[in-house]
Amino acid sequence: MRKQRPYRYVIETTDRHGNVRLYYRPPGGRWTRLREKPGTAAFDAEYGRAVRNEAKPMPATGSASRQGSLRWLCQQYCASPAFLQKLDPRTQYVRRRVLDDICLVAGDFPYSQMEPKDVAKLRDRKTTNSKGRPTPQTANSIVKALRAVFGWATLPEYALATRNPAALVPYLESNNPDGIRAWIEPVARQYEARHSPGTKSHLALALFLYTGARLSDVARIGPGMERDGLLHWTEYKGRSRTAKHHETPILPPLRAAIDAYYAAGNPRHMVYLATEQGKQYTDKGLGNWFARQCRLAGLEPGYTAHGLRKFGAVRAVENGATEAQLMAIFGWETSKQALLYTKSRNRRRLEAAGIDALLRVRDREQNAAEIVALLPAVRSRATIRAKK
Repeated sequence: MRKQRPYRYVIETTDRHGNVRLYYRPPGGRWTRLREKPGTAAFDAEYGRAVRNEAKPMPATGSASRQGSLRWLCQQYCASPAFLQKLDPRTQYVRRRVLDDICLVAGDFPYSQMEPKDVAKLRDRKTTNSKGRPTPQTANSIVKALRAVFGWATLPEYALATRNPAALVPYLESNNPDGIRAWIEPVARQYEARHSPGTKSHLALALFLYTGARLSDVARIGPGMERDGLLHWTEYKGRSRTAKHHETPILPPLRAAIDAYYAAGNPRHMVYLATEQGKQYTDKGLGNWFARQCRLAGLEPGYTAHGLRKFGAVRAVENGATEAQLMAIFGWETSKQALLYTKSRNRRRLEAAGIDALLRVRDREQNAAEIVALLPAVRSRATIRAKK
């Protein structure tokens, strides 16, 4: 009997008819259908061709499909201005991968017959990963992608659909409602104790904390953007939809960090945080580099550059920043995100004020006890007689 060996990057899926299908998909690669029986010589040969990229890949949203199918609708969406012009390249890549996964399971399904229950089934396939751990964010990405597809299809200028079934399907509750871990004062002090002024690591902390910029923006901010004590920069995220320009005052701690960095003999480049070769970091590269600096400082896992951005928002709120000011500083389009921070601040303020009431109640009880103790009972010597 032939011994079956494990195959790397082979994924098993089940379509809506219950048929099991196998695909070869390396990290970041395309899906390649495997039709032979695993463990056989024919499968080994087919698997080898897929690894060598000799087999024809199966692009779920990139090949011709039957008109009226969900795959066809996804193709039309991915070729539309709503996808190509309004989404940045990274978002396009992620969205396309989500749609590819959807189409592997339900690509042949007539999209006009899709109901909320069908969307929910697709969502619920991704509630856990291969290790059984909850993945509500992955499941919600299915709903989000289908909302975008059907939302585009229902626009009057296209009229490819009359309703959006995904809009009636709620997102799953996150198993991490607070999101990325926010820094706190002791952690920031621990980082600064390890990375002293004049180092690139210290400058990175100041840029993340005192600009309110995302990692993708910090990777692109440089000395050439300084004018009249301000940093003039445009947000990288969402630039294809709406250009958001910032004129951020260079706060004294940031000014001191920049000056100390160049005073230490570090060369000037187009960006403040450059690689060893003097080039601009990629977003992922900068994130990985900063994570290493956090580890060098002995920080616990989970503290990231984005957590510094949240720490800055907390500081701003504690110092009295309003929702509108938070939206301007951090580039939020709606007040939803700002409301999370201001509600938290108001709750702490009300709690601090309300907790005093417990003390006042206790003080009143103690005072009453003291008053009673100061008035001991006096025994009367008079005789009370009933009236005749």
